[in-house]
Amino acid sequence: MTITREELRAALGTVTVLDTLGGAYYAQQHLPGAIALVESEVAEQAPALLPDKNAPIITYCSNPACNNSKAVARRLTALGYTNVRRYVEGIEDWVGAGLPVESS
Repeated sequence: MTITREELRAALGTVTVLDTLGGAYYAQQHLPGAIALVESEVAEQAPALLPDKNAPIITYCSNPACNNSKAVARRLTALGYTNVRRYVEGIEDWVGAGLPVESS
């Protein structure tokens, strides 16, 4: 399942947002409140980061050509998470719309 920019914007603060780019990309800019989680770390980190398997989770990466968000969403679903959606357009769309980002 996917989520639009406006739906995500309205849901911020009530959903867990996962930046699937990680590393330097996450440090440079990420959606407000986003947590970095890359595919290779899902099995190890998800239980601690995301204890509620029914909570709403949104994954995103850079743009529709990036498959990181799909890969992380697929892994989470395989681990039993029931409410995972993807912001397919990614951070490029978010920034392009003039919406705020954070850096670390």
